[in-house]
Amino acid sequence: MKTLRPLLGGALLLTALFSFTTPAAEETLRIGYQKSSTLLTLIKQRGELDKTLAAQGVKVSWHEFSSGLPLLEALNLNNIDLSADVADTVPVFAQAAGANLTYYARETPSPDAQAILVPADSPIKTLQDLKGKKIAVTKAAGSHYLLIAALQKAGLKLSDVTPAWLTPADGRAALENGSVAAWVTWEPYVTSAKVEQQARVLASGKGLASYQRYYLASTPYANAHPQVLNTVYNALNQEAAWLKANPADAAKILSPLWGRLPVSIVEQANTQRSYQIEPVKKSELAEQQKIADAFFDAKLLPKRVDAQDVGTWQPTAQ
Repeated sequence: MKTLRPLLGGALLLTALFSFTTPAAEETLRIGYQKSSTLLTLIKQRGELDKTLAAQGVKVSWHEFSSGLPLLEALNLNNIDLSADVADTVPVFAQAAGANLTYYARETPSPDAQAILVPADSPIKTLQDLKGKKIAVTKAAGSHYLLIAALQKAGLKLSDVTPAWLTPADGRAALENGSVAAWVTWEPYVTSAKVEQQARVLASGKGLASYQRYYLASTPYANAHPQVLNTVYNALNQEAAWLKANPADAAKILSPLWGRLPVSIVEQANTQRSYQIEPVKKSELAEQQKIADAFFDAKLLPKRVDAQDVGTWQPTAQ
């Protein structure tokens, strides 16, 4: 027993030393984003959020998605923790699929960042002229709701036109080669089409669809990590201020990431987005309810959605 005690003492000392010298396991924050996720794309490129969270023991991993619906599906399946901004229509479809979502920020309305475009020499002059026409639009995107709202204003329904469900790249090509009569899209594609294709704006979202972009988290993650959300929220505010103060520098970063769009087009397109970050309150989701009802009435949602049946997170005072 005398020989055992020194051995035990040495083992306990090694254990104690090891427990003090081994760092705690680093957490990982998985962020999903799209190419249109301007602020978080800039944050990713500039690396500031990664540094700030690393100091808090959190490592960031970035995951790019082709569009908003797969992004929120990944959020619902716990493959990511936070999403960058998605168009206002996307959470509605995610809710209909049973997603457990929490809004942690939004960009205030940017109605001119969406538009219905026609060729410069098109005979289409009014929204009523869209009746019977084939129209390129991205399914479940904000532009989809803009089309529904525009047709409703003209006394028409979605069944009065022929939607061509196309990605922005394919929608642009379809308008250029004449296989569709109109194209409904968002920035930077609106500015690009106006400048490079001389497309004409038949109607923007003004008076039809306010086009708010929302930032979401899975509700379990939001409940467990409010401090991380606070850091991300502050980073979004800071990046928005930087973009507004440095529009040309921001455009130079984004240009190669947006298919090498000319820097001047990227800079012009960004003037159509508010990029003003605010928290989300359930009382301010009235347009989300209008969107949900419009898609249900158009038989594009399997069930009615209560837009307020979501979580909302509020930032702490700085």
